[in-house]
This record gives sequence, structure tokens and C-alpha cells, in this order.
Amino acid sequence: QWYLDSGCSKHMTGNKSLFVKFESKEGGDVTFGDNGKGKIKGFGSIGKNKTSIHNVLFVDGLKHNLLSISQLCNKDCRVSFEKDSCKVININNNKFNFVGYRHGNVYVVDIDDLHNVKCL
Repeated sequence: QWYLDSGCSKHMTGNKSLFVKFESKEGGDVTFGDNGKGKIKGFGSIGKNKTSIHNVLFVDGLKHNLLSISQLCNKDCRVSFEKDSCKVININNNKFNFVGYRHGNVYVVDIDDLHNVKCL
């Protein structure tokens, strides 16, 4: 599960096993919502088959997988939220990338449900 996060500047995870490509690189710290800190240990791409999300940080100690809304928007995606779901659409070709569903007060994406996403 990946959480869509408006306060997150980069895509990030604490699960190194999700990476299909990875480059180790010390890159400073990330401050968590509880003001704790985690060290950036590298970055890479995650995904399966034709689906891949690039420039994902590996942050030691991070307990959740976070998709940065600002990073999605920087990659020419439009993110729109509704009561029970959100949609991510490529603004260049108006093609649907993926949908997230609301669980409580957060929007969650299942990485296995992403289809042909290459630009993120």
C-alpha cells in the first residue's frame, strides 16, 4: 500500500525490497510527522512489469510507503480528490494513470493496480 501525501516532497519508502533498481547514496535526513528523523540511504525505481515509479527515496526507519502529490504534479499529472477516491491523470495525453481509495482520512494506492505507469 502507498499513501498519497501532500506534505511529502519526494516519493519514499522504508522497504528496500520494493526496489527494482537501487543506488546507494547518503542524502541527509527526512523529518517524520512525529518530528522523528530517518536517514536517506539511497534512491531508485519501484514497480512490476510495465509499471514503474522513479526517484523513490529509501529512508531508513520509514514505516509507510509515500507517494508525493507534488512530485506527481511535477511529472505532468493532475491529482483530483473526491469524497471516496482520488484520480491521477497524465495532463499531456489525458490518460488515466491510477486511482486511490479513501481509508479513514487518507488516500491509498495499491501498487499492483497501477497500469502502464512509467513517468512517475
